[in-house]
Amino acid sequence: MKRGQAPDIHYRVELDELHAHLFRITLDIAAPQPEQLLQLPAWIPGSYLVREFSKSLQRLSCKQAGRAVAIKQRDKASWLLACKPGVPLQLQYEIYAFDNSVRTAWLDANRGFFNGTSLFLKVAGFEDLAHGVEILAPSQAPDWKLATALQPVRVQKSGFGSYRADHYDALVDCPVEMGNFWSGSFEACGITHRFVVAGATDSFDGELLLADTLAICEAEIRFWHGEQAASDAAAKTASPVPFPSYLFMLNAVHDGYGGLEHSSSTALICTRKDLPRLQRQTLAPEKHKQPEGYSTLLGLISHEYFHSWNVKRLRPAEFARYDYTQENYTELLWFFEGFTSYYDDLLLRRAGRLDNAAYLKLLAKTINQVQQTPGRLVQSVAQASFDAWVKYYRQDENTANATVSYYTKGSLVALCLDLTLRSEGRSTLDAVMRGLWHKCSAGPMTEQDLLAVLAELGGRSFSKEIARWVHSTQALPTAELLELHGVKVHLEPDQVAQQLGLRVKESGGLTIHQVLRGGVAEKAGFASGDEWLAVQADSPKASGAWRMQTLDDLTLYCGNAKKVLATVARDKRLLTLSLTLPKPSNAVRLTVADAVAVDAWLTGAVAP
Repeated sequence: MKRGQAPDIHYRVELDELHAHLFRITLDIAAPQPEQLLQLPAWIPGSYLVREFSKSLQRLSCKQAGRAVAIKQRDKASWLLACKPGVPLQLQYEIYAFDNSVRTAWLDANRGFFNGTSLFLKVAGFEDLAHGVEILAPSQAPDWKLATALQPVRVQKSGFGSYRADHYDALVDCPVEMGNFWSGSFEACGITHRFVVAGATDSFDGELLLADTLAICEAEIRFWHGEQAASDAAAKTASPVPFPSYLFMLNAVHDGYGGLEHSSSTALICTRKDLPRLQRQTLAPEKHKQPEGYSTLLGLISHEYFHSWNVKRLRPAEFARYDYTQENYTELLWFFEGFTSYYDDLLLRRAGRLDNAAYLKLLAKTINQVQQTPGRLVQSVAQASFDAWVKYYRQDENTANATVSYYTKGSLVALCLDLTLRSEGRSTLDAVMRGLWHKCSAGPMTEQDLLAVLAELGGRSFSKEIARWVHSTQALPTAELLELHGVKVHLEPDQVAQQLGLRVKESGGLTIHQVLRGGVAEKAGFASGDEWLAVQADSPKASGAWRMQTLDDLTLYCGNAKKVLATVARDKRLLTLSLTLPKPSNAVRLTVADAVAVDAWLTGAVAP
């Protein structure tokens, strides 16, 4: 396609049905094939579940030379057009958008958002050509703005207008945010970054968010590219950073958390109360302290930004080319999500946004989460990666008993590899990550590539460690390795729920959410969905039954009793269960024992 020439595939997006939550799409195909095939993706990369986006498509019609074209639906998400080849073709359809997540699309009178996988039909045979898209400003909301990482062609100051993408994959990899959002920007190692926030309150401290995000971005750019990135920026030479600019899109809501990575942007969602806040000047000014959840938000930002390298470019070989119509299986999510989870908080520490104690507290939480999951003894983390499509994204009351998270256990595999490499004094996991980036040319990789780089930099084979830690259910040597690096591992009594083998909901009553395999609650006969109404000590001297509201009531009402009688409601029937209380089980707490050794690890120093 020549410069300035209109692309053969062009979409127009109209937003005038705000209250109906409808995007109206017009798709122009300059020279269609005979029996032209169109498909709407069934999933979005980064979120490994078939979500059936076609359920939101309606009123599909097609014309060619002013005449209606017959459309035959081939399956749940593809259509065949009985058209003449080479003659311009125009389709129109609507997309219902009312999912306020980072995965699909949303439209109402306050905000618009979409991923291309939810809106844009793929034109078979033309996927590798340039695609154009025009997004029209809504007449009902003339003050709206638009933000996207798509390449601008002819764009108004508000951001609405014409954009292009080099191919279909690039088109659907650039979500679009619209509305009256807050916007700010900064430069990190010479790369322009923009941050837009929807749904913030008047207490939102945007400047603090920009400053903290800048520190995170610079730490991660230097992680991947070293000081070369900063020196190249200063000299105004070609940057090694793989994107020319970057966009953060954050939707602040009453209750929500998550993110989805893209090559040059990310879509984030957080709880509104976790946004950074301005120093209070009225209503009893207090010592300035940010919400506890703000650190969690910074960890999310760090995680999704790291994905710009690790999964969007360096990626599983199975993802070399996405098949949007079905599951794309890989056993490597423990690496791409797990190692990213290891580095998200670690790079917060290196960016100066956590101290050693705060970092170790977060690490202990991860260790306990894995240790408290019976599924770790059932499923390897490689199997968990492969089964993400049917298990991780479809969790139920048995999930903790049957599977393990490739995020949490994968991060501990990264920890064990890093500390092992550092203990042996030849290399670090930082160097391995950079080695993979170069070995795989920032593209598809396999487990064998990882083993090759580990052997090259570590001076020996790590195949036994990968077999034990990744492909089996054997325990990880986290405690031993942490103590070698100056961390003291303490064992303390666990929470009541974990000691009983329960996960509960304590909102307006006490409801059993999950019963953990092998726990005393399972032996007593508790089941998911039970409402725990009352308890009494199983003793002749018991003072009677007591109403249960929280699990803490168990020790309040029953003291040191070894057995209790629990009254539960199940399917409107009252049952009495005999529960034998266990000896206290332990959880991990981490502290600094050798500050020099801990600093050497957490600051990224090369092992001596």
